[in-house]
Amino acid sequence: MNIKVINQKNISRVIINEPKTYNSLSFKNLNDLIKVFKKLDDNKKIKVIILEGAGKGFSAGHNLKEVKGLKKKEKYQKLFDLCSKLMLQIVEGRKPVIAKVHGAAYAAGCQLAASCDLAYSTKDALFATPGVNIGLFCSTPMVAVSRKINRKPMMKMLLTGEPIKANYAKEIGLINDCFNKSKLNSEVLKIAKKIASKSNLTIKIGKQTFYKQLEMPLRKAYAYTSKMMTINMMAMDAQEGISAFLEKRKPIWKNK
Repeated sequence: MNIKVINQKNISRVIINEPKTYNSLSFKNLNDLIKVFKKLDDNKKIKVIILEGAGKGFSAGHNLKEVKGLKKKEKYQKLFDLCSKLMLQIVEGRKPVIAKVHGAAYAAGCQLAASCDLAYSTKDALFATPGVNIGLFCSTPMVAVSRKINRKPMMKMLLTGEPIKANYAKEIGLINDCFNKSKLNSEVLKIAKKIASKSNLTIKIGKQTFYKQLEMPLRKAYAYTSKMMTINMMAMDAQEGISAFLEKRKPIWKNK
């Protein structure tokens, strides 16, 4: 299995460990990642997931040698559907996922980073949707990336295929922040620990509500989020959190 999982208390590190193919999103790696994310989603001890790549970079996207050998329409469809399934698993999953990016995040690798709830990188990291350079427009990657950045920078990335640097990726909202190589791990862990200190239940409700309301018209979004806030308010953790705030003490979460 090319996917390595390291659990550290309530934080799980998921590492795509296939540096020879630049951590490509092959059929095998996609299937393995889906299995890992599903398993972690059901693990009550894990509160936050960090996704990273081994070797020189994060991920170069699909394995082009594998892609070239597929040839049949049904096989191409199966590959792209499987990739979309992974992205949806990350977005629709109950646990927050943080992308920790170094080196290159290209094509479906850029899609993977964009699909995560948060993304941090080294200052020398590069992001690209370069499919146009090989005659294959990055149509599925643009679904995730275009939901994080505005249209003009998105279209420039898609039409030119040129990579963007980490500081610009931060400026346009593709990543949260970028750090020196020596600081990336500690900074990502700091964020992960902060999120892990919150109520599991509250985070789960919030994450699912956030993505659902984004696709709704304004009135429907307010009706839906009012309903979800009411459900959240009825939870033990909301009562405990309010009590702890009023009593000036740290809350003791029950995740109920």
